[in-house]
Amino acid sequence: MRDNNQIEGDRWLKQAKEDLQVAKWSLKGNFYANTCFMAQQASEKALKAYCYLQGERQVLGHSLLELLRKCSKCDRTFKTLEKESRKLDKYYIISRYPNGLPGLIPSEYFDKDEAKEAICYAERIIKSVEDRFSIL
Repeated sequence: MRDNNQIEGDRWLKQAKEDLQVAKWSLKGNFYANTCFMAQQASEKALKAYCYLQGERQVLGHSLLELLRKCSKCDRTFKTLEKESRKLDKYYIISRYPNGLPGLIPSEYFDKDEAKEAICYAERIIKSVEDRFSIL
C-alpha cells in the first residue's frame, strides 16, 4: 500500500510532466519566455516530488539549486544536475516580469535556442526524478 508521501510525490511529479508539456507547447507557439518559465516550474515540481517521496511533509521555496542540494542529501547523483538547476533558476523572475530586464520585456529577450535548452534541462531533471521513483 502506498503511503501519503508516495501519493503526494506522484501528484507533484504528474504536474511536473504536465508543465513540461506546456513548455513544449509554448515553444511551438514561439512563446520563448513562457517556455523558459514553464521549464523552470516543471523542474521545481519534479524536485519537490522527490522531496515528498523522501518523507518531507512540506517543501517550500522555488530555487532549483536549493531543492537539488536537498535531494542530493538522499541521493548524491542529483549533484550532476547543478548546471541545469542554476540555469533554470534564472528564469523564475526574468521570464515573467518586465522589471527583471531593464529596457526590455521577457517576450523580446528570450530566443528559440534558449527555450529549447530550457526544455532539455527540464527533461533531464524530470527523468532523474522519475528514475528514482522507479527504484523506490
